[in-house]
Amino acid sequence: NCPLMGWSSWNTFGVDISEDIILDVARAMATNGLKAAGYRYVNIDDGFFAGHDADGRLRFHPLRFPNGMKRTVDGIHALGLKAGIYSDAGADTCGSMWAGSGTGGKDAAGVGSGLYGHDAADCRLYFNDLGFDFIKIDYCGGKKLSLDERARYSEIARAIRATGRTDVRLNICRWAYPGTWVSEVADSWRTTADIRANWKSVRTLIGENLYLSAYASPGHYNDMDMLEVGQRTGEIRSIFGNHGDTGLSEDEEVTHFGMWCMLSSPLLIGCDTRTIPAFTMDLITNPHLLAMNQNRGLGVQGYVAQRAGDAYVLVKDADTRFGKARYVALYNAGETNRVFDVQSASLDLGGKVRVFDLVAKSDGGAFEDRLSVEVKPHASRFFRFEADRRLERTVYEAETAFLTDYQELKDPVKAGTAHPASCADASGGVAVRGLGGRPSNDLIWKEVRIEKPGLRTLEFVCASEEDRQMVVEVDGREVARPVVRANGAFTPCAAVTLALTQGVHVVRLSNPTGRMPDIDLMRVCTPLTTPWGEKVTSENAWR
Repeated sequence: NCPLMGWSSWNTFGVDISEDIILDVARAMATNGLKAAGYRYVNIDDGFFAGHDADGRLRFHPLRFPNGMKRTVDGIHALGLKAGIYSDAGADTCGSMWAGSGTGGKDAAGVGSGLYGHDAADCRLYFNDLGFDFIKIDYCGGKKLSLDERARYSEIARAIRATGRTDVRLNICRWAYPGTWVSEVADSWRTTADIRANWKSVRTLIGENLYLSAYASPGHYNDMDMLEVGQRTGEIRSIFGNHGDTGLSEDEEVTHFGMWCMLSSPLLIGCDTRTIPAFTMDLITNPHLLAMNQNRGLGVQGYVAQRAGDAYVLVKDADTRFGKARYVALYNAGETNRVFDVQSASLDLGGKVRVFDLVAKSDGGAFEDRLSVEVKPHASRFFRFEADRRLERTVYEAETAFLTDYQELKDPVKAGTAHPASCADASGGVAVRGLGGRPSNDLIWKEVRIEKPGLRTLEFVCASEEDRQMVVEVDGREVARPVVRANGAFTPCAAVTLALTQGVHVVRLSNPTGRMPDIDLMRVCTPLTTPWGEKVTSENAWR
């Protein structure tokens, strides 16, 4: 159920791989502390094949893998590790179209090496005959053939299931969040373009994942691409050095790895495991950061709880759902020092809050109500906070909600799908636009937790260019149909008061036929008076 941990060949070697390189890397992982830390998958990316023969059998590269693949897979397994492989949804692989070798050229061996037309045979070969445990499926060939992503990846998933293997981990690589259907097909899915070993790339990829927390769940994760750890400024060891791999500073590397952990991305090391710098090795085997990533299988991704410009505070549960311990990240994406004013109430924590610094591996004292921390540019601080009590959450940002029609493959405005968008006057600078027009184009807060039963007012902050209506449902029951009047800014625009039981509730906003207002957030609060004008008491709260 946890995010995958391992290594992948592409970032350092491209298609210039071989049996010797793969097994050498695997031996290093088994002995240098990576395996002990939880990195178990050795994933062979593009470059191991040489097309299909006239009978449809996949051929292996005669120079890179002259003994075929079975000896390599068996060698990985003998080390107590798992073996991963690669293919494309189309006929040709990415390495056959883009520079992926030390010479900077395309790899003709990838032409005709993809799964298209060979799903059943290739899957039997990979998972029954050879014993691979993971597969990454790219989309360069799929895009070339203009295939439908959902249909194509679903076909491949069925072919994997037909092998009888139930333990194969499937990663699909479409370079953007494909749509909410993807969690029914894959264990993880790329949400970004390819990473490069430079700060601009790392910052961009983090930015593309800050508002995807609703789409992670146990066993299903947003993949931010392979790790560029170990690629320090002035010490690049990669064939992609002339493709923007200028390297990362220590602060940038901590941000890179720590944010991948906070956002529950798979952790696939991309550097050569035989030559990992000491600083990097200590970072990527840090048990506290890895615990934040693996998260005891809770399957939750961190979300933005506070934001001031380029300064973000992210949070997610630690040991149990809705428990008193939470992981917290202070991420400075800007170019100047920032002082973070961390408010415990915004993290749903109350009373004394004890602090543990995950990177320093040390106690950081305790605080009540607020904590001030200065963070350098491009740097981040990562903590575990444990409080006296867990508070009932009062602010639910729209960008943390599940949008059933959300996708990133098409322009959402043209496609008419709801999406988070930058809005200067919205809380946190982000709101959800493009809602409504059909039943599925909705917004759902799936975990609205009520600590003590009683009356609650759900107040919605919205903006609308014209009068628009929305349907408010709680736990599948319609409770209101407010009309939001045209307004010029995000303001409280609708509210409903109702009795809620203790536990987790689902709040859904929709309009099956017309456009909805833009949604900033929902506030959940205990009213001072009942809808019938009386002061709320324990006797009348449930009338």
